[in-house]
Parts: sequence; C-alpha cells; structure tokens
Amino acid sequence: MKANSFLSNMLILFAGTSLSQLLAIFAAPLLTRLYGPDAYGLMALFVSMTSIVSTISCMRYESSIILPDSDKAAANLLAGCLILSLVNCLLMMFLVYFGHHFLSKLLNAPSIEWYLWLVPFIALLDGAFNALNYWNTRTKRFLRLSIARINGSISSIAAQLYAGFSGYAIGGSLIGGIALGKAVSTGILGWQIWRDDQHLFRPSISRIKMVSELKRYIDFPLYDTWAELLNTVSWQLPVFLLSAFFSPAVVGYYSLGLSSLQLPMRLIGGSISQVFFQHASEAKISGSLSSLVERVFRSLLLIGTFPVLTLTLMGKDLFALVFGKTWSEAGIFSQILGFWILFWFVSSPLSTLYYLYERQQSFLKLTIANLFFRLIALCIGGYMGNARLSILLFSLSGICIYGYLCFAVMHIGGIEWQRTMHIILHSILVFIPSGVIILMLKVLAADQLIIVAVSALLCSIYYVYILKTNPDAKYVLNRMQIFDKLSNLRGNKN
Repeated sequence: MKANSFLSNMLILFAGTSLSQLLAIFAAPLLTRLYGPDAYGLMALFVSMTSIVSTISCMRYESSIILPDSDKAAANLLAGCLILSLVNCLLMMFLVYFGHHFLSKLLNAPSIEWYLWLVPFIALLDGAFNALNYWNTRTKRFLRLSIARINGSISSIAAQLYAGFSGYAIGGSLIGGIALGKAVSTGILGWQIWRDDQHLFRPSISRIKMVSELKRYIDFPLYDTWAELLNTVSWQLPVFLLSAFFSPAVVGYYSLGLSSLQLPMRLIGGSISQVFFQHASEAKISGSLSSLVERVFRSLLLIGTFPVLTLTLMGKDLFALVFGKTWSEAGIFSQILGFWILFWFVSSPLSTLYYLYERQQSFLKLTIANLFFRLIALCIGGYMGNARLSILLFSLSGICIYGYLCFAVMHIGGIEWQRTMHIILHSILVFIPSGVIILMLKVLAADQLIIVAVSALLCSIYYVYILKTNPDAKYVLNRMQIFDKLSNLRGNKN
C-alpha cells in the first residue's frame, strides 16, 4: 500500500512539475527571439532579489510543517508561517522605500529601480506558496499542487508572450509575467487547501498554540534560516556581481545558460526531493534508509550524467540553433557550468537528510563555505575583466562544494564513500563512447544541426539502454517508479 501511495504521489507531482517546466522550455525559443540579453538580465536581477528575500519570508518554519505528529500542530505552524510572511512583507516595503535608489546604482542597473516595489509582494506570495506547499506535502494531496503550478506557468508565459508580440519586449514585461504567475499559483493552491481543509483549521488554530509550536521548532529560524539565506545568496551572487562588474547582457547570458541546465533537471529532481523527504522519515523508522538513499542516488546519477555531459560538449551549438545566434555565449556558459549542475542535481534532493537528522548547524557551515568560495571566484574573474573566467572559477567552486555534499549525505544515509565513488564512476564510464563521437564531430567541424541531432540520438539510445539494463533507472524513467516496495528497497546493485 505504501509503495502504491508513493508511486501515485510521484506520478501526480511529476506530471504537474513536468508540464509546468515543459511549458517554460517550449516557450524559451520564442521568448529569446522577442527579448534580448539585456531584458533577460534585468529579469534575472529581479528574480535574484526576490529569491533572497523570499527565503526569510517564513523564517524557514515552512520546513517544519511536515514534522509534527498532529495535524492540529501543523495547522498552527502553517498559520504562523502566513503571518510571518505578511509581517516580513511590510518590513521589506520599508527597506525598499529608503534603499531603492542606492541598490539600483550598486547593481549598475538603473532600470531595476522601477520594479523594486514588486519585491515585497513577490516575497509575500512566495512565502505563502511555500508554506501551503509543505502543508500539501503533509496531506499528500499532490494533485492540488500540480494544478496550481500548471496554471501559474501558463499565466506567466502567456503574459510574457503577449507583451513581447505587442511590442513591449522589455525586462519589465518579463518581470510582470513572473508576478502574475506567482499570484495565480498561490491563489489557486490557497483556495484549494482552504476549500478542503478549513474544517481542520477553524477549531485547531489559536494564538497560544501557534506560539507554542513556533517555539518548539525554534531551530529552524535560528539555524536553517541563515543556512538557507546564505545558500540563496550564494546562488544569486553571480547575477549581482556579473551585473556590477560587466553588464545586464552578461547576466542575461548566464541566466539563460543556467536555467536551461536547471529546468530539465528539476523535472525529476524537484519531484523526488519533495516526496523523498516524507518517505525518508518512514524509512528511517523502518531501518531501510540506507537502501532508499542509495537507490535514489544511483537513479539521479544515471538520469543526469548523460545529458549534462552531452551539453558540456556541445552547448554552444545547441543554444545557437534553438535560441538564435545571439545566445551562443549563453551556450558557452552552460558548457562551463555543466559539471557543477550535475553535482547539484544529485545532492540537492538528498540534502533533506540534514533536516531529517536535525543537523542544521552542519549544513549552515557548509553553506558559509560555499558562499565564501563563490565570492572569491567571481571577484577574481571580475577584477580581471573576464566574464568566462568568473563563470569557470564559480563552477569549480560549486563542483568542490556539491561534490563534498554528495559524499556527506551518502555518509549520513549509511553509505560508505567507496560505494559512492563506484556509483559515480560507473555513470561517467557509460557516457565515454558517446562523448568520443560528439568530440569527433566537433573536431571535424560538423554542422551545428548534425551535432545536435547526433547528440539527441545518442541520448535516446542511452536512455533505452539503461531502461533495459538498470532496474532503478527503469523505475524513474519509464514510470517514475523509483521504489517498487519499501520492503524491497535493497534492490539490485550495479
């Protein structure tokens, strides 16, 4: 029954996430031909700012909603999150009022000043959505989340395309589309949860109980808030520094290159992360956590390694063909970032083990190190006036940090480092024959269309191969059936 429940949840969540992300992927070639790198750079600056302030919107209490044994306690945590989000929105409005002019000058982007007033409202929407999202995970009603995400994605993309075709292909139109999409998704999810669960909220939520539950999980704002804030800042650091050292256009190249790598990875990784957190707590109790962790790790590597390494070899050709020659530089950026994104993709879902074992302090230390090395890397490239060098050093720092995180979470899950290394090397070795073919086409200066077509064919062959030879990857790629039964988590090993 638990296995069937997990499969059903994964299918629903994956379908919703996939469709919303696929809409963004399919719309990207149109948007990049309507909007230039400067517009994308302005949007990236706005998104980076909202990402940072949204992190502290609920003071990370949203992560605790899934933990209490009682739904009444979780309901009070949800209410507390929504109130904290509103309070922080008001505080941010105060800061924007006094700091909007200074911030736009610091970032070397005067046009961003007009849109800073939207930041507090986006943070409010993000905080509410995240809290509702965790409540949704707790109640295992993933269909509601899928509906909200799909409608939000459609609204955002439709608004951006309409503005672009109407002659308003500016950064503000991209920002407006984002704001509309967040409002729609948050509104729909909130309405669905209130419609279905208000019978629980009304008798359960009180000021005294809310304060009591917030005190119970005080470690989340004390440690996890700072860890997540620093992690978000480190993620957004390239956007701010590339804008300050170079120009919004460079930010646009970086933004498109990074998002093109991340979006496909999130099709699977995001869904696994959300459902893994819940089932890992059950596996910990039953004593099957190590088998669960190893199977997820192996599956993520098998799924992510081939496409990421392929893009690392032919990213420039793919971007020029799909997005237009204007975006060739973004393709080069994606090639530089490839290995880092692979380690991030694999470690990110499993990093929820830090929360499961309440090791927020350890995660905070790792996040501080991540931020420090990224700052140094970007500043070196910035002072040398070389954007590609900045991206390269930034990527290398990410490989070191997230590579370490892979081994750390596997250790927490009870997997020895030798076993972890064996799984990593196996996934890379499988790619080598295809990598040699792609490199030969590059050396022979083959046409971009041929390189992209051959790479796509090789990816297809690869996935057919692992579907037939690897049971774990078959579960994920064929039916998103990562685990057939919790009692059989020990599965076949490579």
